[in-house]
Amino acid sequence: MPPKKTRPQTITDYINAAPKEARQRLRQMRACIRKAAPGAREEIKWGMPAFSHRRILVMFAAFKHHIGFFPTSSAVRAFAKDLSEFATSKGGIQLPLEKPLPVPLIRKITAFRVRESVGKDVKWRTGRKKRA
Repeated sequence: MPPKKTRPQTITDYINAAPKEARQRLRQMRACIRKAAPGAREEIKWGMPAFSHRRILVMFAAFKHHIGFFPTSSAVRAFAKDLSEFATSKGGIQLPLEKPLPVPLIRKITAFRVRESVGKDVKWRTGRKKRA
């Protein structure tokens, strides 16, 4: 039986274990998010890189043909017009590996999530306000 793969413990581990063709984009994503969310905590959540401040702000992951960027459904709705050329889901955005990353847009979306987490304290995935 082949040895079990170990789950990444850090974002660096995650990037180093990702397919070679995705690594540079993952490093770019990380740098962009760090710049837009200074002081955010870097973690691995659900096996993916995540940036948190009070709550999870954004997550990202490598897939076969794209980088998945997960900024919550409120951010996907808020930037729907800017995201029209990308495949999206309720809380995620597919950034194709064959195209350059939309760094300014990623930065804007991440900054939106920072403001949202401080202002509304929106819960991850639910979109509901925290009860007192």
